Amino acid sequence: MKQIKKTVIFFSYTCNNRCVFCINYNKRKIAAPSYTDVKKDILNAKRRGSTYLELIGGEPTIDPNILGLILFAKRMKFETVMMATNGRMFAYKDFTEKILRVGLNSIIFSIHGHTATLHDSLTGVQGSFAQLNQGVKNVQKISKKLHLQVMLGTNTTIVRQNYKLLPRIGAYIKKIGLYNAEFIFVDPTYGGAHDDFRTLVPKISEIAPYAHACLDIGKKYKIQHWHIRYVPLCYFQNYLDQISELNEINVYSNVEHIAPDFYNSHALEGRKLVGRARPSKCKGCGLYAMCEGIWKEYLRHYGDSELIPQKA
Repeated sequence: MKQIKKTVIFFSYTCNNRCVFCINYNKRKIAAPSYTDVKKDILNAKRRGSTYLELIGGEPTIDPNILGLILFAKRMKFETVMMATNGRMFAYKDFTEKILRVGLNSIIFSIHGHTATLHDSLTGVQGSFAQLNQGVKNVQKISKKLHLQVMLGTNTTIVRQNYKLLPRIGAYIKKIGLYNAEFIFVDPTYGGAHDDFRTLVPKISEIAPYAHACLDIGKKYKIQHWHIRYVPLCYFQNYLDQISELNEINVYSNVEHIAPDFYNSHALEGRKLVGRARPSKCKGCGLYAMCEGIWKEYLRHYGDSELIPQKA
């Protein structure tokens, strides 16, 4: 399989949700780049050989330039133009049809709970779950009407408030017809989870059995992409084919991040160096070479006593 070069553009930190764990929680006032500057970023990414463009925020759907940027990306012949979104704007049929027509062909919806009570409590906006679900339905119906192939998937952030419900969240995601799911252990390096660590960040040993049960849904139904991200492998040795970081090695030749306040030319390697660590006790582990370890901020709060080196 030919590897993909991917560019992720964070073109604004503005958002219509207030997710309590958001890594960009403290970046809302950073000015967004101009429409012209983002177009230059897209053009330069293409010149560097990227074929996969991901637009992310904040919430990209509320940017007034989003339709023009997607149309420009398609004209630049990106094979995939993807968006990570809270899904709320897709509740409006006119918007959904317009954005699909200009060339958006991959959408990742953020689903943090299987009920309005849970999801809305984490997004900080009452009614966000209802809009998200209507948005999913609209995309499914309109893409079919327009005879468009649109890849649909989900992100679920794992926090203290929802980890015991992961199997139910997974079952819900499958029920609404989404079969490309990522369950992401919360990143406490910056933002909301950093500032309110003890309230939001559970222990790996606590989430593991619930995460296993959720991942088993993917195994049972032979779903190709039903993965977990940002966890130490010692707790997931029987799920190595469902670890996002290990999958990325095979899929991407490189991933670069472009944002209003930084540029990272090698985001996958940078994450290992800056955000995560493998404590010294892990050095004899048989999974050491392939494991990224755990968040450094996690180790600062909880230490490494939970980690269980596996036999080589």
